[in-house]
Amino acid sequence: EVQLQASGGGLVQAGGSLSLSCAVSGITWDDYVIGWFRQAPGKEREGVSCMGVDSWNTHYYLPESRFTLSRSDATKTVYLHLKNLEPDDTAVYYCGGLIRCSSNSHDVRKWGRGTQVTVSS
Repeated sequence: EVQLQASGGGLVQAGGSLSLSCAVSGITWDDYVIGWFRQAPGKEREGVSCMGVDSWNTHYYLPESRFTLSRSDATKTVYLHLKNLEPDDTAVYYCGGLIRCSSNSHDVRKWGRGTQVTVSS
């Protein structure tokens, strides 16, 4: 069974950092690529970033460059590192499995449970 589990969210002050984890089971990196999305209250779910089959193949969909991706093949975990967080970054962050990287949430084949990130001013 394919499972994705996001974790690592929390409450942080503006300017702070967080690292979110997406633990994956039941797939190989050739089956799905892993994307991160977020949904703020009252807004559409938007693409944040995606890592392709090769870990060097990363995509970032937001205009600012405050987020980076990394991956541990040993633990089958994809990390989203958030820095210089702003109150507008407050959202539920989700990881999802896709056939190919896309910023469109409708392209996600398998969703993980989200993790809440709250940034206070």
